[in-house]
Amino acid sequence: MGFGDLKSSSGLKVLNDFLTDRSFIEGLPGVRKPLGQYGPAGVADTTSGSPAASKDEDDDDIDLFGSDEEEDPEAVKLKEQRLAEYAAKKAKKPTLIAKSSILLDVKPWDDETDMAKLEECVRSIQMDGLVWGQSKLVPVGYGIKKLQISCVVEDDKVGTDILEEKITAFEDYVQSMDVAAFNKI
Repeated sequence: MGFGDLKSSSGLKVLNDFLTDRSFIEGLPGVRKPLGQYGPAGVADTTSGSPAASKDEDDDDIDLFGSDEEEDPEAVKLKEQRLAEYAAKKAKKPTLIAKSSILLDVKPWDDETDMAKLEECVRSIQMDGLVWGQSKLVPVGYGIKKLQISCVVEDDKVGTDILEEKITAFEDYVQSMDVAAFNKI
């Protein structure tokens, strides 16, 4: 009884033929028989030893996960050297600073608001990571114009909420402020 040597094509054919009309080989949970007692009758058992013996043999063949115990000192030294070289190379590389281009609409209270003074107030806001760009007056309606001004900001240092807070602090000139466009650079 048995399947024969499952490493040979004849043993695999016997196993395949045996499983054509079965879902599993046989057995109950927790009950283990020697490997040679499974399978069809009339096939010679060519397995060697007990399951424990074959398990020990299989463990010696291939170490799938690698063993840290048997590391070559030369390989460890080379690995550390390459990691140090990589860290030094990465330290020399300049870090990329995330920047954004923002177009702001600053709206005055009415048509009598001094737009030159409004722009002067907005440009007076100075922060690390903030650069003011071009501006223009855009008609809104009924003689009222809004200030449309661009700026470039470093994302880590300046946010739109901070800009809005500082611009709307000029209560005599500024009614509100909106972000018309926001683009990452």
